[in-house]
Amino acid sequence: MRVLFHIVISAFCVSLYSISAYAVSEIAIKVQHFEHPQGNAQNVALHLNLSKPTLTLSANVVLKQKSEKDWIQLNLGCEIPENAQFGAFNCADSSLKNSRINLPFSLEINQLFSHGVPDVKATLQLKNANFSDEAGLHAAEKLSGNVAIALKQTGQVWEWKTALDWQSGEVFWQPFYLANGGHTLVANGSFEGETFTVNTANLNIKNVGELKADGQIRLTDFKLINLNANLPDLDLSTAYPLLFKPFLEKTAFNNTEIEGKAALSLQIVNTALKSFELHLKNVDLADKNQKFALYKLNADLPWSFDNPKNVSLSYESGELLNLPLGKTKLQAEVNRYSLTSPSILLPILDGALSLSDISAARIGGQWYWHLSAKLEPISMVDFSAQLNLPKMQGKASAEIPLVTYSGGTLTTDGSVVLHVFNGTATVTQLTMQTPLGIAPKLNADIALRNLDLGELTRTFSFGAIEGKLDGDIDDLELQNWKLVQFDAMVQSSPGKYPKKISQRAVENISALGGGGAAAAVQRSFLRFFEQFNYGKMGLSCRLRNDICQMGGIESTPHGYIIVKGSGIPAITVMGYNQTVGWSELLARIKRVTDGNSKAIVK
Repeated sequence: MRVLFHIVISAFCVSLYSISAYAVSEIAIKVQHFEHPQGNAQNVALHLNLSKPTLTLSANVVLKQKSEKDWIQLNLGCEIPENAQFGAFNCADSSLKNSRINLPFSLEINQLFSHGVPDVKATLQLKNANFSDEAGLHAAEKLSGNVAIALKQTGQVWEWKTALDWQSGEVFWQPFYLANGGHTLVANGSFEGETFTVNTANLNIKNVGELKADGQIRLTDFKLINLNANLPDLDLSTAYPLLFKPFLEKTAFNNTEIEGKAALSLQIVNTALKSFELHLKNVDLADKNQKFALYKLNADLPWSFDNPKNVSLSYESGELLNLPLGKTKLQAEVNRYSLTSPSILLPILDGALSLSDISAARIGGQWYWHLSAKLEPISMVDFSAQLNLPKMQGKASAEIPLVTYSGGTLTTDGSVVLHVFNGTATVTQLTMQTPLGIAPKLNADIALRNLDLGELTRTFSFGAIEGKLDGDIDDLELQNWKLVQFDAMVQSSPGKYPKKISQRAVENISALGGGGAAAAVQRSFLRFFEQFNYGKMGLSCRLRNDICQMGGIESTPHGYIIVKGSGIPAITVMGYNQTVGWSELLARIKRVTDGNSKAIVK
């Protein structure tokens, strides 16, 4: 607070002049109100006792900020040397206090003037200091450390040097939190008018790394004018939670463990970023929610405002939603705010995701990009095993002519085709909003065609059904990977083929629809048949607000038909629960498929 400096300097000037000019033993100065462009003071009381000799100063001080409502009480008590021009002023047991600030400190002033101009050399020691602001964005507890200060005026320029030794205590300075101390800073520079210059600065953050920097700051708005910064050896395991995580809270990287080394350098010229280089060495990163992981990640990521740069990135292995990723190397060219790459191959299981015609640009603070994608066939057996799904047969493949990301939304022009259960599952109208955010949203339409019901029911332990299945799942919406709505209808495929359903499958279907077919089977001669013929089957669900509106292939006065019998022996399965809570329906499916135990009919 520069106003305090001016008060103290003015008081010392008066005191030193009085000592040299008059034979006095005591001087007392009281000022009721003191104004300065950067702050005010009131009730200033300065007392100089030459017999001891000591100097005491007390004052109420406030900075000129609209948010500042509380005066700060300054108490300063100093021992004065016999030769005031050459000895040291020792100001122990001093403090700054108000309702949110308690800063006990000691101050040793070794020099104030040189040849009649200010030339200050002092050491400030904080002792278990505490402070906070009204908004709760800045705070400290039990803060202790030393600050050495040198300040010299040469014409209109003030030259400064400082050395900071943060010994202990905690500091929260939105969004950063630092604890335990052990950090040091050595710096020097100057300030003139509205420009604060750092000639050299060496900041050592304990267990994180060392930052070397120089630059200029505009004091009116504290904006960086110029900056050269270099972090040659950064430990990411400690730097990530301290320096990077505060900026990643609303991204997919907000709950990540990172180990490895990094080096970063950047340059700002005339308030604009001019260049930077980021190097990653043997970095392991893994999402604690098990959404993704990359191991032995190495990268050279240079960028320049003036010249195109080649970037490269590679990793030995990884995972994406539990799918293993093979060894990969990526290369691209960065030209100012755009990136291009002819092709990238990402091995996945026994296949690969091939990306081509990759182009990305940052415009108006938003990313825009597009590419073509092709999924080379991967084994659904391996795919289902990795995702802990029931074992599925077949291969999955896809070819998407165009994938576009614009304004936080990802869209596809084309279809993702999965060849499963001897049929196909085709995904169209696929869009994702904030795919790398903490709550991504996905929309899609899915068409199922000619799925083999024998393979399907064996996979999910549902009871045997012979036949083929078609299905349409429209307006599918997932938020944070949880289903929130869809319009779904699955039914037997058109055409002639064997259509058989086992007594066990009848029981399970009846349990889903809430009907009494299972009980009817047990009460009649039908209990002697292991399987029945059917002509058509189908079940629908319209999910809104966690409620499933259910239906079948036909409506009846009291419900709907799920399975319509045909031939001998035949059976018709009815459904009566037209509205079912989604969580309850999932619980019914789980009871049916878990070990295929007896269905519970309600």
